[in-house]
Formats: sequence, structure tokens, C-alpha cells
Amino acid sequence: MQKLIGYTIFWIAIGMTIGMFVNSTLLCVLIILLLLLAGYNLFMN
Repeated sequence: MQKLIGYTIFWIAIGMTIGMFVNSTLLCVLIILLLLLAGYNLFMN
């Protein structure tokens, strides 16, 4: 469980770093939605 939490926190930090470089709010929201869908599909299959 600790490894999963660490992995999740690492990728949240990567996402926040990418978010700092994306100026468009709409583009940032679209990227978030795309990655949430991809993560959900990978987790559930």
C-alpha cells in the first residue's frame, strides 16, 4: 500500500509540474480529463 501511495504522490507532482507550464486552463482541464479516463481504464482492466 505504501508503494501505491508513493507512486500516486509522485505522479501528482509530475502533473502539477506540467500544469505550471500549460497556460491555457481549457487545455489543462482536457489533459486532466483524458488522463483520468486513461487511468480509470487501466486500473479497471
